[in-house]
Amino acid sequence: MSDFTDEIYGDEPGTISVTPSDIIEYLYCPRYIYFMYVLAIPQHEELYYKAMKGREIHEKKLKVNVDYLRKRLNVIDKKTDVYLTSKNLRGIIDEILFLSDGTASPLDYKFAVYNERIFKTYRTQAHCYAKLISENFNKEVKTAYLVFIRSKNKLVEVPITEKGLLEIENHIRSIVKIIDGNIFPRATTSKMKCLTCSYRNLCVK
Repeated sequence: MSDFTDEIYGDEPGTISVTPSDIIEYLYCPRYIYFMYVLAIPQHEELYYKAMKGREIHEKKLKVNVDYLRKRLNVIDKKTDVYLTSKNLRGIIDEILFLSDGTASPLDYKFAVYNERIFKTYRTQAHCYAKLISENFNKEVKTAYLVFIRSKNKLVEVPITEKGLLEIENHIRSIVKIIDGNIFPRATTSKMKCLTCSYRNLCVK
C-alpha cells in the first residue's frame, strides 16, 4: 500500500477508519472510494486544494465571538478543534458544546450563505460528528448546530435522529466492504455527476 492509502487505516492495526468527507464522496458516487483507496489513485485537485486551504484560513479569520449564541444554548463547557476517533470513523470537530441538560452537540462553522435549507452533506457530516461525540464522551447528542458565517453568523439547528445515525453506520460498513474486498461498486445513476468527476477517463460505465 502507498502512503496515500495508509490514511484510511485507524489506530488499531488493520482497522479501516473513514472520515465524514469519505462518506460524502461515497454517497456522491461509490467508485470514488474504489479509485482512491483500492487503486490508490488520488484526485487531481492540487489547485482545488490550495483554493480550499485559502478559504479555510479566511474562514478562521472570520470566526467572530459567538458567545451570545452559546449562552442562548445553555452551554456550560466547550472544546474547540477536537480530533476524535471511533472504531471505523474519525474527524475534526470545530466545537463540541456541553449543555446544561447533560447532552452535547457539535457546532460547525460554514463559510456559506444560509438559503433556508440544510444540504444533505451537512446532515451527513453532523451525524458523523454526533456519533463520534456520543462514543467518546458517553453523551447523548440530540442536536447539531451550524453557524453560517456569510449570513451574519446565523445559527441553525440540525436534529440528530436514530435513522440518520444508522445510515452512517451502514455507509461505513459499505465503504469498508469496498476497500477490504477490492470491490468495484456500481457507479452513480446520475450521469450529470460524471461530467465533472476526476476519474471520468478511468471509469468503466
